[in-house]
Amino acid sequence: MSEPLPSSFDGHDQFEEETPLQKFGRRFKEEPWVPVGCAATSYALWRAYRSMKAGDSVEMNRMFRARIYAQGLTLFAVVAGGMYYRTERTQRREFEQALEVRKGQEKRDAWLRELEIRDREDKEWRERHAAIEAAAKEARKKPALAEQDAARSSLERSDEKTFGVLDAVRELVSRRQ
Repeated sequence: MSEPLPSSFDGHDQFEEETPLQKFGRRFKEEPWVPVGCAATSYALWRAYRSMKAGDSVEMNRMFRARIYAQGLTLFAVVAGGMYYRTERTQRREFEQALEVRKGQEKRDAWLRELEIRDREDKEWRERHAAIEAAAKEARKKPALAEQDAARSSLERSDEKTFGVLDAVRELVSRRQ
């Protein structure tokens, strides 16, 4: 099997396939304010819910305002991170597309190899089948020839020397002497 063609993405740790957990960790390191903003928004909503259940409208309004600020922080983090990491994401998208193309090519090559193997097996089977058919035709012809020879030998004497039991005994006796 031949080696895959070299790629400009080979040898770069930045362009490895990653698991979803690794992707989450990488994205968290790239944009830590997005998950922080999401957590702050969730916390503010939870506190507003508790305040509403307790009947404290002042705390509830304060937490709703905090939720708005947290959502604003999250939105700002998403936009700023998107602008800051634009080129890296473009490179990653290109890598993922190249990876998909390579996987598709490998899959196609494996499929073609499988078809070639099946074609070779089919040809071998056909050759064996043709040899068996030829042998069967020969076998069908031979009994007919044997029947003709038997019929001819009963009518006329053959030129071939027959070797019977009496001839075998005579030969053994002549060898001993």
